[in-house]
Amino acid sequence: MDQRFYHSSQFAQKASVTVRTLRYYDKVGLLSPSLYTESKYRLYTDEDLLRLQNILALKFLGFSLEEIRALLKTGPKCLEEVLAQQKAMMEEKRVQLDTIIAAIEETELLLQTERCNWESIARVIQVIQMGQQNEHWSAKYFTPEQQKTMEELSRKSYTEEARQKLNTLHSNEWTEEDQKRVDEQYRFVKQELGRLVAQGADPTSAEAQNVAQIKNELSVGFSQGDADVEASVGKWWEEFHALPEGQKPFDMSMYTYTGEEQEFLNRALEIYSERQR
Repeated sequence: MDQRFYHSSQFAQKASVTVRTLRYYDKVGLLSPSLYTESKYRLYTDEDLLRLQNILALKFLGFSLEEIRALLKTGPKCLEEVLAQQKAMMEEKRVQLDTIIAAIEETELLLQTERCNWESIARVIQVIQMGQQNEHWSAKYFTPEQQKTMEELSRKSYTEEARQKLNTLHSNEWTEEDQKRVDEQYRFVKQELGRLVAQGADPTSAEAQNVAQIKNELSVGFSQGDADVEASVGKWWEEFHALPEGQKPFDMSMYTYTGEEQEFLNRALEIYSERQR
């Protein structure tokens, strides 16, 4: 049976994803096209579709792109162990939801018998609030002290105008999936910079420009070019670096580069900006 090939738009439509998603998965080494035409157009196959479906299924289950990459390499045995962890997390969340539902049902019953009072309602509110606090994703990564430190940094760094603009730019709550996606991109930039510098690569090369594009999108994506937000972000990092090492709420290694890496990145970004004009 002859192999069938799909151009990016056809393949994206068939898989119900965007072309931009396909390009990003190619950049981070998750899914590359099977072939390229002489004009450098991407061509995908039905086998690529199967791999993409695996990626999307794992992403739906809450795995990060780095975890997905590892699982695709190691196969079903490792996947079974990780799925067990995911199941345990889901079961814990179900227990929290059941507790909230039980408190609401108890209050509904009291309302029907006209024995409900403010103490009963306050109890429902308390249970819901505790459930929300327990299920917020940031609690899995930061201690209450670390979260308090970051809140204080934001209070000292963001002007009221910048805060309002940021709320408008990012009206939806920043989710765990958002954070995982950004962390994946920063980790990819860090790893690629180290490799390219070690190889003595040219900042004009396709790989270097790929890194520059991702880094530029990370920088611009948050502030979306707003000067007030950019200034507040810069202030936030100044305040962060001024903290004693033991008080910094997270590891900076993923966001910092050697002198050579920073010089290489700066040059690659200059070239990328010139090409975008």
